[in-house]
Amino acid sequence: MISNRRKSLLTALALGTAALTPLHALAEARPGEGVSVTPIFPSIAEEHFRGQIAIMGLEELGYAVEAPRETEYAGILLGLAHGDADFTVHMWDKLHDDFYQQVGGDEALVKAGDMIPGVLQGYLIDRATAEAYGITSLEDLRDPEIAALFDADGDGWADLTGCDPGWGCEQVIDYHLLSYGLANTVSHHRGPYFSLMDDTIARHERGEPILYYTWVPQWISGVLVPGEDVVWLEVPHTSLPDGNNDVDTHFNGQNLGFAVDTIQSLLNRDFAEQNPAAREFLARVQITTEDESAQNLRMQEGEASPEDIRRHAAEWVEEHREQFDAWLDEARAAS
Repeated sequence: MISNRRKSLLTALALGTAALTPLHALAEARPGEGVSVTPIFPSIAEEHFRGQIAIMGLEELGYAVEAPRETEYAGILLGLAHGDADFTVHMWDKLHDDFYQQVGGDEALVKAGDMIPGVLQGYLIDRATAEAYGITSLEDLRDPEIAALFDADGDGWADLTGCDPGWGCEQVIDYHLLSYGLANTVSHHRGPYFSLMDDTIARHERGEPILYYTWVPQWISGVLVPGEDVVWLEVPHTSLPDGNNDVDTHFNGQNLGFAVDTIQSLLNRDFAEQNPAAREFLARVQITTEDESAQNLRMQEGEASPEDIRRHAAEWVEEHREQFDAWLDEARAAS
């Protein structure tokens, strides 16, 4: 029979050994070994860079990551909620909240962390027209003569390059046109967004007025540079379809009309609970709007293949290796 004193000694030795083992093995631990993971991404290739960074971290943790499934944003959340995929790094916290609630919200999904904070959306026009006519607000387009400056198809209405159906932003734009009294002077042209923006950029290069919606991060603002080529338009007041008008919609003292948002890492709840290492890594990994915009510009300049995007992600990881390893260590510790 072991004495109480000897029991205490053995317990202390065991605890000491347990405490030392993770320190010795932490850097090599692969808690995801044997677990298959299915990502789900939007079909927009310009948003795959951040996804590849997330995949690389999961692979270093030992997970076998399958090729990402692709669909539009509402389908992404639906697929995650139903267990058809395990994670994404593409949910806009405020813009996609309706989609989130419709598929079960917190009961079905886990918001793990902020992949890209400080995301902007809004309306811009070319700087030359803004200065020539004193245009500062979207509401200025209620004037048919001002609106006609941006008429690209000859019908007398301003032509606004908008966004694809299913993205969520198209609903906000349509609501704005009604809310700000623009339904009879502005036409909202919906996707495919980047094809429409190619035409918009071409008009700008010809010296013609342009009016368009965009968001940051992405490459458009590297070609049409705010403050140089184009300017943001203010809205007269915050007016959003969900009625939540207390959110922050301001940037540099201007009310852009869209909530300043955060792109989040989102997981299927069952997967998150069964894989604490994956959940912890996806809670930690983060890039900046500048990181993604710079990478998107490389795509626009010709480096746009899946292999290019994967290489860009690998370069980003190596440039941020110390921070990336710290995220991995936190994930291993969580397991």
